[in-house]
Amino acid sequence: MSDNNAPAMDYDAHERTYEGFINFSKVGTVAVLNVVLCLILFAFGGTAATVFGWLMLIATIVASAIGLALGATGWIPPAAVFLATGVLTILLV
Repeated sequence: MSDNNAPAMDYDAHERTYEGFINFSKVGTVAVLNVVLCLILFAFGGTAATVFGWLMLIATIVASAIGLALGATGWIPPAAVFLATGVLTILLV
């Protein structure tokens, strides 16, 4: 077998894939941390904490979708929701 017929690596596609993976990792990490905060609201809060937990869980899903569409700065919308959920967790639990 000859290796001379192997196609050259497409570095542009590789870079796009790598950037997408890094962006997904950032957004996913912040989203998972926010889900943990929502679980704390569900487990240790009262009725108000449960309602806010559901609202913040929905906000996490929306912010994560927006973050994945933004690209390199996509971690910012889920991080804003994470901060808001953190404040609510401190106040309600």
